[in-house]
Amino acid sequence: MQTKYEKAILEILQDYQAHKLTETEAVASVKALNVLDLGFATLDQSRSLRQGFPEVVYCAGKTIEQVVLIMEKLLEQHDNVLGTRATAAMYAAVKAKVPDAVYDEMARMIMVERQPLPQDADRVIAVVTAGTSDIPVAEEAALTAAIMGNKVQRIYDVGVAGLNRLLARVEDLRKANVIIVIAGMEGALASVVGGLVAKPVLAVPTSVGYGANFQGMSALLGMLNSCSGVAVVNIDNGFGAGRIASIINHLR
Repeated sequence: MQTKYEKAILEILQDYQAHKLTETEAVASVKALNVLDLGFATLDQSRSLRQGFPEVVYCAGKTIEQVVLIMEKLLEQHDNVLGTRATAAMYAAVKAKVPDAVYDEMARMIMVERQPLPQDADRVIAVVTAGTSDIPVAEEAALTAAIMGNKVQRIYDVGVAGLNRLLARVEDLRKANVIIVIAGMEGALASVVGGLVAKPVLAVPTSVGYGANFQGMSALLGMLNSCSGVAVVNIDNGFGAGRIASIINHLR
């Protein structure tokens, strides 16, 4: 399945072959497609060729106008575009320009999915949370993995305070190809899951917890010191976990 970017490159090559473009013109056209300088941002248009998905927009810290223009320009070359940590106001402005954009308020994500990527139903990414309060980060991970072409199973609120809840889902965990475990407080759930399965476990510490949680530092340190062999991403980084899980899930 060719992306808009790939089709544009192919058209340039065909025009050069047909002598409609000189060599200099063809090279300049490819360079213009590769990187787009907006002044306040330099868009990496060829990332989908290198990494399988277009550049993702981290919306926090950007103005509404910047988010809108970046999304518009990316959609000129790509069918699927993702914006993370977006506000409802950002979404409303994007929606006015991009009618098929959708917003997930819990995950704080703007999504445009015009050409869904194929999913392998036999290779599932399980997204697991310790508590209900961890779900916003979990949804960021789950929606990221889904738009990048993965079947996702959600297993929520199965933390160590009630291990019977987790043990009731062990078979689901073992059937998954990759597991993302999201937990705040002391972050113990990642170690428990890591000791139950023979699959990659990506641990996401969250800032959920009382004062001594230190905005997620206690969960982060607990996960980094796990003896059950888990990989750890940054605090509240659901997107990072979803992206890495997708890469692992697509390996053959």
